[in-house]
Amino acid sequence: MMKTMARFLFLVCFTWAIAGAADLAAVHRVYLLPMAHSMDQYMAERLTSEHVFEVVTDPKLADALFTDHLGSGFQAQLEEIFPPPEEPKPPKPAKPPKDDPEPKAKAGDNPTLDMFTSQENKLASPASTSSFGRSKGNMYLVDAKSRLVVWSTYQPPKSFAGKDLNRTASNIVSRLKKDLNPKK
Repeated sequence: MMKTMARFLFLVCFTWAIAGAADLAAVHRVYLLPMAHSMDQYMAERLTSEHVFEVVTDPKLADALFTDHLGSGFQAQLEEIFPPPEEPKPPKPAKPPKDDPEPKAKAGDNPTLDMFTSQENKLASPASTSSFGRSKGNMYLVDAKSRLVVWSTYQPPKSFAGKDLNRTASNIVSRLKKDLNPKK
């Protein structure tokens, strides 16, 4: 009974590992989201110079996205890049009768009043511009369509000096290359 359970567990883990590798193997073009300390620039240089992935400047052309954070800020960035399809608009209601003796105030008639009653946020997406709460050393490769994390690693830089960030990017790309081409 124990041997059967161990074999089953091994088979499940092996199948999961192959499925994860297949998702990673399907990635050819990546887009790098802005990262802390300009790590995205170092990653782009390493990914292209070592011919691991094509780095694109238009996220809509990417198979996957590199990011150093997950959560609501990342989700907001995805919604901004890949907006959900618009819902069909309901039909317009019938026009009210023209017997209204007093015209109603419209938005913009009184700018002072509008300034205090407006509830719109002045930033397009405050969550996407915030770097608060970003992890230091985590790197995620997220599939653009399924939004699943297909690869991740933890490699914190020793410092935020250029040479250390470049070395860290090199280590991350080396690990990625090893995972893309596992030894048989």
